[in-house]
Amino acid sequence: MKFVDEVIIRVEAGNGGDGCVSFRREKYIPFGGPDGGDGGDGGSIYLAADAELNTLVDYRFTRRFEAEHGQKGMGSDCTGRSGADLVIAVPVGTAVYDADTGELIGDLVQSGQRLLAARGGFHGLGNTRYKSSTNRAPRQFKPGTPGEARNLRLELKVIADVGLLGMPNAGKSTLIRAVSSARPKVADYPFTTLHPNLGVVRVGPLHSFVMADIPGLIEGAAEGAGLGIQFLRHLARTRLLLHLVDVSPYSDSGDPVRDVGIILGELAKYDAELAERERWLVLNKLDLVPAEQRAARVAEIVTVLDWRGPVFAISAAEREGTEILMQAVMERLEERRRAELAASPNQPAPPEDETSDARQDT
Repeated sequence: MKFVDEVIIRVEAGNGGDGCVSFRREKYIPFGGPDGGDGGDGGSIYLAADAELNTLVDYRFTRRFEAEHGQKGMGSDCTGRSGADLVIAVPVGTAVYDADTGELIGDLVQSGQRLLAARGGFHGLGNTRYKSSTNRAPRQFKPGTPGEARNLRLELKVIADVGLLGMPNAGKSTLIRAVSSARPKVADYPFTTLHPNLGVVRVGPLHSFVMADIPGLIEGAAEGAGLGIQFLRHLARTRLLLHLVDVSPYSDSGDPVRDVGIILGELAKYDAELAERERWLVLNKLDLVPAEQRAARVAEIVTVLDWRGPVFAISAAEREGTEILMQAVMERLEERRRAELAASPNQPAPPEDETSDARQDT
């Protein structure tokens, strides 16, 4: 299935049905009077988050959605039928914007969550509503109001606890294959990964988290070089970033320090807040460095970068150091969750046996 993470659609809610002008005229009933019924309400359009979906590809070609109009009122005080609501299923993690104004309308981050995208028109009133002691044969009626119509931009931001960041061929896909059941394509050429991949990392029977692997960045990505920075939006919801760096002598650039600087520069151009997010340095492909040179190689890179945060040296291909890294990530995520719960005392704590496992189908 093709991965699509941004589309523009048009939604048009149904119009309300007009009220009816009618009079009761039957044999042997001399004073019939008005009996025009109200119209029906127009159908509204909702967006609903569906955990079974992981792409917006269904809306790449079908971009216009219309809800049903309300029926007109009828005689004999019959009310017109209301139009049926239309529910559009989107992946969990979809942000909904007004395409014309750029306003954020809503953010669907939980399965089953619904968002009113376009409200249906209100029903019109029949002439029965206008009868009175002084207006016994009213011919007034009220037409239904039109439903809302708007252009929406749907932007999918995958929901993950941890995001992998780095240059092409830094080993991000290899790492997610090593620690989860995800099986992204792995090859020795740049831009093997063309769309984000999610994997559930299990750290013990009741502890797990979701990791996201996005396509690598290169210098000039903010100006559109390589695959650009279009996929960085998928790191927006992550709590922690793992910055993977190829430290082998055979890396494309041969300079891990320069690679880190390039990534940080492109990240800052895209989103200053994302550039300030907690980020750990993960020095990968250690198996390609001679054993007697590994410690010196790691120390040199950390010193030149003046890195103050956590540092891990691993070999994703050989699964060396990956278990320690995942344990540390799990502990940090739990620490963050406890801090968030403490900061929001009114928020109920999750049950003991519930973890981010609940999102493994995302």
